[in-house]
Amino acid sequence: MKKGFLLLGLTALLFSGCGSTYQYDIFGSISGVITDTADGSPLENVSVTIIPGAASILTGSDGKFEFTDLEEGQYTISAQKNGYQSNRKNISVISGETVSANTTLTRIPAN
Repeated sequence: MKKGFLLLGLTALLFSGCGSTYQYDIFGSISGVITDTADGSPLENVSVTIIPGAASILTGSDGKFEFTDLEEGQYTISAQKNGYQSNRKNISVISGETVSANTTLTRIPAN
């Protein structure tokens, strides 16, 4: 009889540790699309830099970019492309979320 209670108690203890385990995302992301101010078309090969961190990526043909695995905090996104005025945007990253950072660039008039 004592063995039965002992076995039942050990089984209960074992399964009580298997309850729902919470996992929290400690990182966030920034994603966006860079478009032309004049007509709203997506801009390809825009150099997008994130500060702090100084990582840079190029937008695809759809104008999209994304920075992942960022610690929560304040960042600046800088977008640059030849023939366009550069643009900066301040972003607050929140753990477990993707923040939108859509930005436009204005073409520099030809002389």
